Amino acid sequence: MRFYLTILTFLVLAAGSARADETRPAENLPALIDTALANNPELKSTQARWRMYVGKARQAGSLDDPMFMFKLQNMLAREPLVFNKDPQSGKVIGISQQLPFWGKRAIREEIAGYEAESYRWQAEERKLELKRMVSETYYQIYAVDKALEIIEKNLHIIGDFITIAESRYSVGQGVQQDIFKAGLERSKMLDMQITLQQQRTSLAANLNYLLYRPSNTPVGPVADFELPIISRSVQELNDLAYDKRPQVKSLILLANKGMAGHRLARKEIYPDFNLSFEYMFREASMNDPGFNMFSLGVTFNIPFQQAKRRAMLAESSSETDMAVEELNGLKNSIGYAINDSLAQMERRRKLVELYKTGIIPQAEQSLESAVISYRVGKVDFLNLLDGRVNLFNYEKELYESKAEYMMKLAQLEATVGFDFAQPPVIRFLSGVEGKKEEIQKSAEDNSHVAK
Repeated sequence: MRFYLTILTFLVLAAGSARADETRPAENLPALIDTALANNPELKSTQARWRMYVGKARQAGSLDDPMFMFKLQNMLAREPLVFNKDPQSGKVIGISQQLPFWGKRAIREEIAGYEAESYRWQAEERKLELKRMVSETYYQIYAVDKALEIIEKNLHIIGDFITIAESRYSVGQGVQQDIFKAGLERSKMLDMQITLQQQRTSLAANLNYLLYRPSNTPVGPVADFELPIISRSVQELNDLAYDKRPQVKSLILLANKGMAGHRLARKEIYPDFNLSFEYMFREASMNDPGFNMFSLGVTFNIPFQQAKRRAMLAESSSETDMAVEELNGLKNSIGYAINDSLAQMERRRKLVELYKTGIIPQAEQSLESAVISYRVGKVDFLNLLDGRVNLFNYEKELYESKAEYMMKLAQLEATVGFDFAQPPVIRFLSGVEGKKEEIQKSAEDNSHVAK
């Protein structure tokens, strides 16, 4: 008796918790994504890094500050502050400016600009990842909530089974073992309910983590939904990914940076210059009238260290090759991910249709028939329990398939870099294909030069 009272108490508490969840408003996925994009600290860190490199890019093309010079020239050691004893003594002021060889500043600014822009697209890539993670957690919560609803319904069904078994046993038509089997099945369902409630709590905490809000913030239920259909072909999705995916754009910019670095390395064979101007203030001494004097000068470095410059060429070539091969690898992974996601989405969609229109209605009819037959003693209790277990598994698989379909859709959107809720318009980057050929050709040329 104590065991059944404990179970009854647990059921009452669980039902109260379920009713509390139902009273909360349904969560809205776009609103959750907007909150995550606005608050997530990891995303803010990525955006701050982009702004940091934008600041570096603005510095890259600037000249060094000019140098001002003041000196006392040719002073007598025995009279250090006397200027009219020697005609060579004087006060000198001067200014100098370091000037890189023509074109170097522009290339350095170009390199820094490519790097900063690549970080901007990395921040956009991080947004896609964050949106995918929020969507996956959202639909996992949906599947868990539906499983909890099914368990609640099955607990009522098992309660009816116990009532039927007790009625048959009381009139001598059943066995006590059927009552114990039904109680065991209810205990199993309660065990599953406890596990799912823990999963729900963990998923809610993960969602709150992604949204950067307190981990104990209540997460409401997820409303039911229809499965959207992706009408685009695999080739269209691949083209769309090459046009929209931020990581593709980031790698193209890094390849451009490598090519610009190669041009800069070629210019390092030319010297940098330093222009200077000096003006001497003199005082009359002896027979010297003490006219003021000035001097102009230019100095430059001699590009003697050729090994260093060859290493710079090899470094820029390798950087371009690395970016190009990473771009090729990304395109390859995009193609695989698109095909895999579409295949799994198609499988899940067909399963949902099969469960809704075929398997679940048939399982419900089979269970209803088994209940009627058990009442009149035509089937045993094990067949009755098998029918209930089959119906439970099919209903659970239905909602898991719906959730999995939407999670695969979220992964597909992250792979392509496009929200399929938008109109089906495909817009290609201007010059992307030509840029790709230029990058590949430059990589080959640079590798040859480095060798």
